[in-house]
Amino acid sequence: MIHRLVFHLAFACIIQAHAASPTTAKRLIIDTDLFSDVDDAGALLLAATSSSADLLAVNINFPSTYSALAASAILAHYGSNTPIGIRRPLTNVTFFDSWFFELGEYTSKVAYHWSGGSLPWGHAEDAWDPVALYRKILSEAPDQSVTITSIGFFDNLSGLLNSSSDIYSPLSGPDLIAAKVSELVIMGGEYPSGYEYNFWGSNPSITAHVVNTWKGSPITFSGFEIGRNVTSGLRLINEGPRDDPVKAAYVYYGYTTARPSFDPLTVLYAMEGLGDLFEFGVEYGYNHVEQNGSNKWVYDKGVTGQRFLKLKVSEHEAGAEVDRRLLQAAWSTQRDQVLTRQEL
Repeated sequence: MIHRLVFHLAFACIIQAHAASPTTAKRLIIDTDLFSDVDDAGALLLAATSSSADLLAVNINFPSTYSALAASAILAHYGSNTPIGIRRPLTNVTFFDSWFFELGEYTSKVAYHWSGGSLPWGHAEDAWDPVALYRKILSEAPDQSVTITSIGFFDNLSGLLNSSSDIYSPLSGPDLIAAKVSELVIMGGEYPSGYEYNFWGSNPSITAHVVNTWKGSPITFSGFEIGRNVTSGLRLINEGPRDDPVKAAYVYYGYTTARPSFDPLTVLYAMEGLGDLFEFGVEYGYNHVEQNGSNKWVYDKGVTGQRFLKLKVSEHEAGAEVDRRLLQAAWSTQRDQVLTRQEL
């Protein structure tokens, strides 16, 4: 018992020191397909608890009511009342693993058992229209200040590109992006070429529209190859707080197995930049997406503003760091409780 208390107190001290650091929080919007993989939940945990991020909005690009409700439950648990948008029309579909028949569903369970925030159980219809939410948040932000992080499909971003002036801004979608967005960070594709689920899994022609026509801000791609063999989540399962919704999500989804870290890695870059984990694989050329969702990097030295990431450390080291960060983040909401505990 003493060892457990010391462990929890140590995390509390780390978190307090981190929160007191004089870093400037990066304004962040996350666009997620929180539904068929649990690493989206891990990414939300990191963004909702980090002093490096000011989470302005979360848009859901898969139209399940449980996705919106689960996002609300997760954010509320960590003290965030971040507005949530979701693609329409809504359905009540739940995830079923028809590929491997080994993974479990988690969004409805988290949504029900941790109901809270701006979208409590049964209130998914109250979610924002995702394009309206984009336009409102961007119009209110300082120029060139918002990082958009895409960890899923591209329907919402395509809608933003296609949008026109409205009550929030007289600017068109592309002009609003150019004025307000500092960087678009995308988890998707494979580099230098490949055929990856986020690009083809919903509507690949929409992916092509976003990637091939995005102007006005740099794009950084975090590919399938980055996170495929970087596993995380097991420490959160084994050592996280008993009442943590993201810990529960990892248990519901993968039982007692670690999962690839596609989205947590992407969000860590979006919040903190290259840091000790990443380097750019290339800093010239551009990504081209075909109508079937396949992608290929075009090495054109005359084009800048796009790049893809590579790991600067081993996959094992990257996984250990993601595990550490997930566990630290989960315990952050327990700080006051831990510091007053008298268990010896």
